[in-house]
Amino acid sequence: MATGDSADYGFWKLNRPAFLRRVLERRSPWDLAIVGGGATGIGAAVDAAARGYEVVVLEQSDFGKGTSSRSTKLVHGGVRYLQQGNLSLVIEALKERGLLFQNAPHLVHDLPFVVPNYQWWEAPFYGLGLKVYDLLAGKFGFGRSVLLSREEVLDRIPTLERDGLRGGVLYHDGQFDDSRLLVNLAQTAADHRACLLNYSPVTKLLKDAEGLISGLEFRDEETGLEHRLSARCVINATGAFSDGLRRQDEPDAEPMIAPSQGVHIVLDGSYLPRRTAIMVPHTRDGRVMFAIPWQGHTLVGTTDTPITSPSLEPRPMAGEIDFLLETAAGYLTRRPSRADILSVFTGIRPLVKAGSVANTSSLSREHTITISKSGLLSVVGGKWTTYRKMAEDCIEQAIVLARLEERPCVTRELHIHGWHRDATEPGSLAGYGSDAQFIKSLEAERHDLAEPLHAALPVTGAQVVWAVRAEMARTLDDVLARRTRALFLNVRAAQAMAPAAARLMAQELGKDEAWEQQQLSAFEKIADGFSVAY
Repeated sequence: MATGDSADYGFWKLNRPAFLRRVLERRSPWDLAIVGGGATGIGAAVDAAARGYEVVVLEQSDFGKGTSSRSTKLVHGGVRYLQQGNLSLVIEALKERGLLFQNAPHLVHDLPFVVPNYQWWEAPFYGLGLKVYDLLAGKFGFGRSVLLSREEVLDRIPTLERDGLRGGVLYHDGQFDDSRLLVNLAQTAADHRACLLNYSPVTKLLKDAEGLISGLEFRDEETGLEHRLSARCVINATGAFSDGLRRQDEPDAEPMIAPSQGVHIVLDGSYLPRRTAIMVPHTRDGRVMFAIPWQGHTLVGTTDTPITSPSLEPRPMAGEIDFLLETAAGYLTRRPSRADILSVFTGIRPLVKAGSVANTSSLSREHTITISKSGLLSVVGGKWTTYRKMAEDCIEQAIVLARLEERPCVTRELHIHGWHRDATEPGSLAGYGSDAQFIKSLEAERHDLAEPLHAALPVTGAQVVWAVRAEMARTLDDVLARRTRALFLNVRAAQAMAPAAARLMAQELGKDEAWEQQQLSAFEKIADGFSVAY
């Protein structure tokens, strides 16, 4: 059955055909047109729509296709920024971490970390630093840091390298599922009547007789048709691609982004069997590295490699994978090899350029907002943890620029779609929060949808159907990479379940077998970038 507009799941459903009709039928200007459907753009849409403004979001690919689905899955203050002495950023991030835990407890949970100590000076040095971290968190803290004996460390992480181990420092930070949070934020924006379209790249910025931006043109990738809309303010929230839209506005615009590539590898869960993460405070390239239990697997990352230009499907370099394996091998009794990697993913950090800086790990993740002569408002930089504050700052500027009626920000206490206090522990459906009931109903109606599509992962047919009906999944990649995390967790399992998932999607979307084959072919090419040769 092809999905339509009639199903009612208790919220303004993420229904692409309905949203497209709203755009095409509208004759008056939108208050805000936001270009970019990642954490920055969707966060801004939530802030603006919750204030009562009329908002449309246009994303060139799928929501979170870029950086926003490829993070280290941490909501944290940033121990690295503490080392750099950037206390203001740490304080802001710790506050935002606390607010996010309050507003999305179904997605954000406490995760204990251990900094293993192999030198005599590490316990007092890191112990003191993490006490400062506790102090800066204040009432938003997740738990106090403590010194651990050698035995206590090994009890928490029995797979840790024992030779020379003296003890460790335990501290607490937040963990989340980045792309699931983004979906819930899109639903939150839709709950407040924002209009969101994926697969709608902006092809032209429209300007009035005075040279001021008055709207834009975009292409509907599903039909190939070009459409126009007018807006009182256009916001550039395209992350690592921000300079491209800025050059559409001003061809000679100086670049603002210094893109950096971060790679993560995913191993099986036996490397960290007791839900305690490892934090390596100083790798040979000066970064902090993590080994984290995530959805029954072990996530190791990340690297920091300057690149010349961003792409939607960045690929890891061989040296980056080797670096992660070598660093992990130095801290684990079981040395991982390329054959142990279940998946590898690469994200692009949209770091704000600061003159000529060769080492991007020294660049700040603070955000910057600029307004061009024609009125294009660009918000660049930032990180997932501070997305809400970044959105608030962005919309405050947009209100002034577009001369909108002033309305206060309400997102500090705004429950994100799916809010469910009893879902604080991670599980196969925990990331859906209050929407899990609808997936369970689908499984009860059709028992075939309750079965996992692959023995290695708990992804069911009901999740695929739900992704299409309620979460605007339009491609196989949308479902297996971002609505579920199959591709990020186990690339071979994702490839094996792809035919069954494509068949279910085709039934929901009213597509034919040729569409299924096209989707499978496209997905194989994407999956190749998550695979490791060995």
